[in-house]
This record gives sequence, C-alpha cells and structure tokens, in this order.
Amino acid sequence: MPVVKYEGENSDILIDEDKCTACGTCVDVCPSDVYEVGDVSKVVDVDECLVCMACVDSCPEEAIKVIEK
Repeated sequence: MPVVKYEGENSDILIDEDKCTACGTCVDVCPSDVYEVGDVSKVVDVDECLVCMACVDSCPEEAIKVIEK
C-alpha cells in the first residue's frame, strides 16, 4: 500500500499504509477527532487538524507525518 496524502487548508497529513497497523493510537490521542480506524488509519477531516503533533509523537510505527502549511 502507498503513502496516502490528505491535503488540508492548514496542514497535510501523510499516512504510510505499509507501516500502519490500525492500532488506534492516533484516534486515542487526537484532540480533534481527525482520525478513524478500519483496516488502516485514515483521516476523516484534515481541516480539523490542530497540528499539535500528538499523532506523530504517539504512533508506535512512525506511520504518520503532519506538514504544517
């Protein structure tokens, strides 16, 4: 699976689907409910991202990158 890029107004979120294990850590730590988990994590609403980096810092697989614009 590829790296999926979600483009937003204030940030872009990239999820490496090869690394993501759908553990749900991003869902648990995100204060804005940006993520949901299925077979892999995915972004529900990138424009809600606060660029707090909690998901990046907490992801045990280092599968998430957030790029602030």
